[in-house]
Amino acid sequence: GEPLYTEQDLAVNGREGFPNYSHPALTVTPDGDLLASYDGRPTGIAAPGPNSILQRRSTDGGRTWGEQQVVSAGQTTAPIKGFSHPSYLVDRETGTIFNFHVYSQRQGWEGSRPGTDPADPNVLHANVATSTDGGLTWSHRTITADITPDPGWRSRFAASGEGIQLRYGPHAGRLIQQYAIINAAGAIQAVSVYSDDHGRTWRAGEAVGVGMSHNKTVELSDGRVLLNSADSARSGYRKVAVSTDGGHSYGPVTIDRDLPDPTNDASIIRAFPDAPAGSARAKVLLFSNAASQTSRSQGTIRMSCDDGQTWPVSKVFQPGSMSYSTLTALPDGTYGLLYEPGTGIRYANFNLAWLGGICAPGS
Repeated sequence: GEPLYTEQDLAVNGREGFPNYSHPALTVTPDGDLLASYDGRPTGIAAPGPNSILQRRSTDGGRTWGEQQVVSAGQTTAPIKGFSHPSYLVDRETGTIFNFHVYSQRQGWEGSRPGTDPADPNVLHANVATSTDGGLTWSHRTITADITPDPGWRSRFAASGEGIQLRYGPHAGRLIQQYAIINAAGAIQAVSVYSDDHGRTWRAGEAVGVGMSHNKTVELSDGRVLLNSADSARSGYRKVAVSTDGGHSYGPVTIDRDLPDPTNDASIIRAFPDAPAGSARAKVLLFSNAASQTSRSQGTIRMSCDDGQTWPVSKVFQPGSMSYSTLTALPDGTYGLLYEPGTGIRYANFNLAWLGGICAPGS
């Protein structure tokens, strides 16, 4: 088809009640609606700011959007509470939609202390909102104790964007949401939080690596799970590891020098999520991030044709300021991109013709 790339602002800093918007999440409901979620920040800071999780809906593939609504409301007066870092996860078997996010009271990422009691204001907690009606209404619960197998873990946050549901192999149907945690030694590690009972219960797998913040996963064409993480040690590249047991544990962590990164959030998805296992289309991945080693800028989308081993195709969509971003595949064969241009939250729609490049050997 003809190249397609359009974009529009969904939330502009200083408008509709919040001076700052951040941390985009994006998904498609089982009915085909497009949901965009993000932080509304009264003070412009992350946890423990009195932030709210917000949402807008599109019923026409992202061309127009409904009014801004609240998923989880922060409280600006004492006792202050806030919610931030949203990430959607849709169970395609049951239709249930989850919105994972941070729940903070007095402490944020760095100041959180060990503990799992939801009433403890000095712990950075894990919350999940659940919807069984396409994201129209939500129920809420705190799952800190469920996903903290080691009492030494003192902090955790859900990586904002979108989680995955496995399609292939013995763990098909498993729901996976990525978290970063700070362990008892003070190291930042990645961990897959997953459910095998459609979200009734959640558990954490084995923590992996060191300096593993802003991590995401994608299912590969053979059912393995690829972990893709920012490097808190600031190597200037993304880190990767592979799981052969559905995200419970991961093998050695290596640096992917095809993916420059300034230690920031990113997104990695299957370009054709319904492709049969082992097929050429199942091996095609898309990746978005700020492709600079020194600053949150140079927003770039890349394509891999071999399960993420190489990334030969790339295109810049935002040469200036660009922080967090998230991708999702749309029912019409195009892709949604929600990102931070430095002025709020912006939505873009593109197709592979715009991205260019071909999946073929170099010869």
